[in-house]
Amino acid sequence: MNPSILGVDSVPTLTFPHLLSAGRIGNLELRNRIFMCPMGSNLGEPDGACGDRIQSYFEARARGGTALVTVGSVSIGWPVGSGNAPNVAISEDRFIPGIAELANRVHSHGGKVALQLQHAGANAVNDIIAGRPMLVPSEPEPSESDMGSYLTKDEQTRIATPHQQEGARVAYREATRDDIQNVVRLFADAAARASRAGIDAVEIHGGHGYLISTFISPYRNRRTDEYGGSVENRSRLLVEVIEAIKDRVGADFPVWCRLDATEFFVDGGTRIEGARRTAQLAAEAGADAIHVSAHADPARAVGVTEGHATHTPCHFVDFAKTIKKAVAIPVIVPGRIEPEVGDKLIRDGDVDFISMGRKLIAEPELANKLGSGQVEAVRPCIYCYVCISSIFFRDRIRCAVNREAGREFEYAIVPTKEPKKIAVVGGGPAGMEFARVATLRGHTVTLFEREQNLGGTAVFASYAYEPNGRLVRYLANEMQSLDVDVRLGTAATPAELTRLAPDEIVVATGARREIPPIPGANQDHVFSGDELRTLITQDDNISEVRQKLSWSQRTMMGAGAIIGATSDAKRVRQLSRLWMPIGKRVVIVGGGLVGLELAEFLAARSRDVTILEEGANLGAEFAIVRRFRAMHELEKLGVRSLPSTSVLEIEENAVRTQHPDRGVELVRADNVILAVGTVPNSTLHESLLEAGTAAHLIGDAGGIGYLDGAIGEASELARRL
Repeated sequence: MNPSILGVDSVPTLTFPHLLSAGRIGNLELRNRIFMCPMGSNLGEPDGACGDRIQSYFEARARGGTALVTVGSVSIGWPVGSGNAPNVAISEDRFIPGIAELANRVHSHGGKVALQLQHAGANAVNDIIAGRPMLVPSEPEPSESDMGSYLTKDEQTRIATPHQQEGARVAYREATRDDIQNVVRLFADAAARASRAGIDAVEIHGGHGYLISTFISPYRNRRTDEYGGSVENRSRLLVEVIEAIKDRVGADFPVWCRLDATEFFVDGGTRIEGARRTAQLAAEAGADAIHVSAHADPARAVGVTEGHATHTPCHFVDFAKTIKKAVAIPVIVPGRIEPEVGDKLIRDGDVDFISMGRKLIAEPELANKLGSGQVEAVRPCIYCYVCISSIFFRDRIRCAVNREAGREFEYAIVPTKEPKKIAVVGGGPAGMEFARVATLRGHTVTLFEREQNLGGTAVFASYAYEPNGRLVRYLANEMQSLDVDVRLGTAATPAELTRLAPDEIVVATGARREIPPIPGANQDHVFSGDELRTLITQDDNISEVRQKLSWSQRTMMGAGAIIGATSDAKRVRQLSRLWMPIGKRVVIVGGGLVGLELAEFLAARSRDVTILEEGANLGAEFAIVRRFRAMHELEKLGVRSLPSTSVLEIEENAVRTQHPDRGVELVRADNVILAVGTVPNSTLHESLLEAGTAAHLIGDAGGIGYLDGAIGEASELARRL
C-alpha cells in the first residue's frame, strides 16, 4: 500500500553525521549534539518537588536519544523568586530525592541531565500571589501592553487570576548588596544540591527578563553602584554566581549560562555587542559554555515569538556565530533550527550544539529516528504554540500533535487485550491519528478516503501554512509503515461498511462549508473556502467552480493542471506569487483561523486584503501565542482587520458592512472569500445511527476543533477502544 500525499512536499533523504557526532562540554561527554532546550513546563508538583510526571517527561526524551535534557526554570529560592507554583525547586535538601530519581532515569538511557537554575526576579508570579515585592536591580519603568487587544474576555480573566487573588499585589524591591550576596549564595547552594543529586551540569538562567538578565540589561538596570553602568558592572552578578558555583562544587563540574543576545522592541536594551562582552566575562569567570538566546519586550504580544520562542527559523544563528568568535568555549544555539541546518552549522564550526524545544515536545524520539534514517517518521512540530500558550494560563504543558507530552507517566500506548476490526471513514488528520494509535495497540484498521489523497482539508491548509503539510506527510507515512489498509478514492457507503463487517466504526469526515445567507453570496466573484480550495488544488469539483472564472483564468488554471503545478504544495506557494485567479482587492468574510491564514497567504501575494469579523476578536480559534504572531504578520503585510463588523450585502464591486460605531460602510472588493459557515460533516454518522449501527464521531465531524481538537479526540478514542 502506498498512500498518496498529493500536494504535500516530500522529504529528501538526509543524514546527519555532525549533528549526531559525540561532543563535550568541559569534562562532560555527550553522545550527540542535540540538547533539549530548558522550557517552563508546569509539570512540577505543587510543593516544588520533582515528581513522576516531570521525570517521565524528560525520561522519554532521553530514551529517544537526546544527548542532554535540561529542566527549565528550577527555582533556587522557592517559593520566593519563583515563576509559577509548579516550578521544580532545589532550594532545600528535601528536593534532592526527586531530582536524584530524575537523574537516574535519564542516565539509564545513556542521556545526561542539567538543571537550569533561576531566580525569576520581576517575573516571580509566586511573589505576586503572596504579596511579596519582587527583587529587581532598579524599579521598572511603567509600560502599556497591547496584549489585551488580542485576547478574549475569558482569556483576559484567566491570565489576570493570580493578580486578583486575596493578598496579591505587584510590587518591587531594588536589590541591596545584601540581597545580591544572598542571591549568589542561593545559586551556589542550588548547584551543590544538584551535584549531590547526580545532576551532570547546571545552566544559569541569565536571560528572558529574569533577575540576572535584568541586571545585564542597560535598559532595566539603572544602578549607579558596582552592579550598574558599564557592561562589566552589569555582568558582575552573573560573574559572581559562576565563580561561587565553581568554588562550591569544583572547577570540573560543568556550568554554563543562557544569555540574551538582544532585547527586541526595547530601546536601550541589550544588544549583541554587549552580549558578546558578557559572554567573554562569563567564560573568564569559569563558564564552560554559552547558550545563546534573546528576549523581547513582554508588553508586546508578539514578543514571545520574536524572542526566546522564535517564529523565525534560525533567528539566533548570527548572534551565536558572533559569540562563538569571541569565546573559546562551546556555544549552544536554539531557535527553530531544522536538523539538516543544525548539521551544517556544526560542520562549519559556527556552533557546537543545537538545543531544541518544541521539536522534542512533539517528537521525543527525534534523535533516534534521525540516527536510524527514519526522517519521515519524525512527528513534526507545526508551530501552533499550543505548548507555550498553555503556560500563559499556568496550565501544564501540552502538545497539539503529541498527546502524550506531559502525560507520559499515564498515557502510554498500551496493547489491547481484545483486538478488533475497525473501519475509519475519513483520511484527514483525525482519521489518520486514530488509525495510527489503534494499529499500534493491535487493532486491524481499514481507512476509507473518498479523495485520491490523504490529508483532507489540511493539505489545502498547508498551502497557506506550510507546517501543516509536514503533519499530513508524517501521518500518511505512518499509514504506510504500519501497513494500514488505506482505500483511496473509496466512499464508505453503508453497503461498503456492511461488506467489511467491522467491530467498530469511526467517522472522521471533517467539516463542510455552507454558504451563509448573505445577499449576493452566489455571485461569480464570491468564493467559499471549498471553492477556493478547488481552484488551487484542481480537485474533482473543478468543472463546477471553473464556471465562475473568465476565459483567460480558466486557460491559466488548465495549463497549471497540465504541468502539475496545482498538485504540489511547494510549487503552488511559489507560482501563486506570480499569478492567481484572484483580483487585487480581496475581502475575507470571517476572521477565524481559516480567514487569518488565507489573509496572510493572499497578502503575501500582493493582494489588498480586508478581513470582516462579526465577533469582537479575530483568530479566537488559535492558541493565543499563535494568534499574537498571526496578527503581527497581518499587520506587517498591511491587512486591514475590521472586528465587530457584520456583512449586510455583497455587491458587484464591494461589500456593504455595518459597525456599531461607524455605521454602514462600503468595502471595495474584486473578490470576496467566505471563510465562515464551517459546520461538522456528520451526515454519514447520522445515517448509520438511523440504521441502528453504532459509530464513533471524532474531529471536525463532531465539532469544529481544528488540528488540536482533531488529534486530541482521535488519540483519546484510540486509547479507549
